Amino acid sequence: MRATSGSTCVAPRTALASLLALFSIGAVSARAQTGDVPDPANVRVQIGPLYLNPTIALTNLGVDDNVFNDPASNAPKKDVTLTLTPKSDLWLHAGPTWVVGGIREDLNWYQQYSSERSANTTFTLGWRVPLTRLAFKLNSAYTNSRERPGFEIDARAQHTAFRYDGAIEFQTLSRTFLGVTALRERTNFDDNAAFRGANLHDELNRVSTQYGVTVREQLTTLTSVTFSGIRARDRFEFSPLRNADYTNALVSAEFGPTALINGSASVGYTNFQPIESGLPAFRGLIAAVNLSYTLLEATKFVGTVGRGVQYSYDVNQPYYVQTGFTVSIAQQIFGPFDLVGRVGRQSLDYRDRTGAALTTPDRSDHVSTYGGGVGYYFGKSLRLGFNVDNTKRTSPLQDRTYQGLRYGTALTYGG
Repeated sequence: MRATSGSTCVAPRTALASLLALFSIGAVSARAQTGDVPDPANVRVQIGPLYLNPTIALTNLGVDDNVFNDPASNAPKKDVTLTLTPKSDLWLHAGPTWVVGGIREDLNWYQQYSSERSANTTFTLGWRVPLTRLAFKLNSAYTNSRERPGFEIDARAQHTAFRYDGAIEFQTLSRTFLGVTALRERTNFDDNAAFRGANLHDELNRVSTQYGVTVREQLTTLTSVTFSGIRARDRFEFSPLRNADYTNALVSAEFGPTALINGSASVGYTNFQPIESGLPAFRGLIAAVNLSYTLLEATKFVGTVGRGVQYSYDVNQPYYVQTGFTVSIAQQIFGPFDLVGRVGRQSLDYRDRTGAALTTPDRSDHVSTYGGGVGYYFGKSLRLGFNVDNTKRTSPLQDRTYQGLRYGTALTYGG
């Protein structure tokens, strides 16, 4: 599978799906690990065997000065916007097993441009069965969204994704586990979803399947390293020229939430082979890193790095390699006040279809973001902040170049 940084988008769902499968396998063991069982110190609600951890965030109440990501020549539109995100993780203890799940709703509201309003819903449900030397893990996820699917497509296109995957892992030595995994995901765009003259339903509807083997070494109770080999295929319902097979070799590390460094990191090599002879193959490095580190309980560093293949809506440049990073630093200033700074950059390097009439062959687009904010904590879990974020995309295509500024307040509880 292709690894990449995440935009929380569904368009290249296969890249995100492979990472979820990889990291879920890395956590399977005869002893349930992070995410499989609740941490009593952080769970807010318990009803018998049911544990709930609800959170809510008003991530922005302010102004978006380029609602449609228009170039400067198109007179960008400004509007007041609000984004509200309630969500909850849940765990249900059923005998020796755990049922795990989650519900998330992203509510986006615009005062003037009602076409940009959306409600994006995600449900997850899984089952954990830890036996003496054998462990099973099943996962499913459903997303119904009108959010922008990635850095390439600026339209809020209605789409759904349904994914299910599973893993079996066997403990061979005291710290060594062998496993197999399988995944299937279907991505569907609405019949009328369109962008720049392309019907996204016809261009990007697809089914992704994959299977793999893993070897995991549990170094400590908080740290594991996994070696994975994955074989996969993507099949497009109405655009078979995008069909592809690929093989990934990955090494990943996962760190528990109480470790000095926490999160996960995956680095590997992919052999991405389109079925269509007119499309070039891609062989090279892929990565997905999401790590954080807190220094002296006052400074928190968070970084992500990603590289992988993504599918494009453009039939003449059917895929691109996305490489990027984000870094944020949160510093406690004094008392309940903190200061946050963040920066990121993404590069989209397109691959051309042989014989296509292109005005910009071997095109590369770049998206840069930077911003910051100040916050005030009311107790441990409630934070009020003010944020400013700027996004700029540059491209050889002038109508794909834009700049946008968002600023406003944010209120989070339990984040």
